[in-house]
Amino acid sequence: MAAGVRKRGRSGPATRAAGLCGQWLRRAWQERRLLLLEPRYTLLVAACLCLAEVGITFWVIHRVAYTEIDWKAYMAQVEGVINGTYDYTQLQGDTGPLVYPAGFVYIFMGLYYATGRGTDIRMAQHIFAVLYLATLLLVFLIYHQTCKVPPFVFFFMCCASYRVHSIFVLRLFNDPVAMALLFLSINLLLARRWGWGCCCFSLAVSVKMNVLLFAPGLLFLLLTQFGFRGALPKLGICAVLQVVLGLPFLLENPIGYLSRSFDLGRQFLFRWTVNWRFLPEALFLHRAFHVALLAAHLTLLFLFAFCKWHRTGESILSLLKDPSKRKVPPQPLTPNHIISTLFTSNFIGICFSRSLHYQFYVWYFHTLPYLLWATPARWLTHLLRLLVLGLIELSWNTYPSTSCSSAALHICHAIILLQLWLGPQPFPKSVQHSKKAH
Repeated sequence: MAAGVRKRGRSGPATRAAGLCGQWLRRAWQERRLLLLEPRYTLLVAACLCLAEVGITFWVIHRVAYTEIDWKAYMAQVEGVINGTYDYTQLQGDTGPLVYPAGFVYIFMGLYYATGRGTDIRMAQHIFAVLYLATLLLVFLIYHQTCKVPPFVFFFMCCASYRVHSIFVLRLFNDPVAMALLFLSINLLLARRWGWGCCCFSLAVSVKMNVLLFAPGLLFLLLTQFGFRGALPKLGICAVLQVVLGLPFLLENPIGYLSRSFDLGRQFLFRWTVNWRFLPEALFLHRAFHVALLAAHLTLLFLFAFCKWHRTGESILSLLKDPSKRKVPPQPLTPNHIISTLFTSNFIGICFSRSLHYQFYVWYFHTLPYLLWATPARWLTHLLRLLVLGLIELSWNTYPSTSCSSAALHICHAIILLQLWLGPQPFPKSVQHSKKAH
């Protein structure tokens, strides 16, 4: 009898848990339409999509042929470092010289050893599959905090993109590594771990320089939160980490390291461009065209900083002051203000990039749902936003690119920029009221 009582006592919590789980599943089924539309269900939908992605990703690895592009070059470049060459001008691969910062060397040196000196391609693919799933998890954590994007959109961000799966597990580019570190950095910033967030941001930059497109937005956030003097230590973390990582190469040939790994004037080949195919090649390569793009890039950044990101009625120069000494009391940075500033900063850079290659798609792919749905314009319905996503995906899947695919990509980018510009101001109500009172 006593044994029977103990048995019922042990099964009680399990029974209650099963009952609660059943109730939760029944409620989820009853609200299945809301599951696809309400951002509060982001984590539930994300969990289902991540499980589906496990199967899809490993199916791609085992059923779709691997294509060699840069992997052997990466391995040859880090092998040169392993053999004792620290002069960046002497490090070469099959596709050319080493043009990535020191963080790339250390991470891919680890991959070199983990894959039998780069020969075990299947192992490398599985590692990148795990990286892909980790990136999705970091992205979903960001979207969960913003509560802006309906969960049904995440299907198009995951399972429906052939190009992104290809970049991660069929091409093994270094771009996904940089973006995974970038999304980790953003999660730390959202958790108000500003120092660690800047550290991870600098690590991402040390893998590939494209992460610097987020830098104007990060600088604006640091000034907003801390003022100029308060932001200096955070900026110092970014700078010191770059020096520490690059120290062996800086000691050997500082000019060679800086000119190769942070070459802002590098010329791109016209045959690989995704976004400027409709231009004559001579114009694409002309320096005046590059200067015009840079001017447009900086102009739009300043316009967004003055008109969209700055949330108070004070001059933007007030950001240089300590927050406690500003006329308008500083408002806490919300997750949406942080994400909107960073994602918009990067997107503006993408729009005016001198050239986009196919692997560059991951630079902004996971940010597109937020850019389209976070500040919705009335004229842009769900269907039209999905059409924009579809056209962007189609443009990136057109190989080789055509004048039509490049033009379509620019039209889609222009629509997103227009929506970001026309979207609602992120001013808190308290600031708006104080402005009216004055």
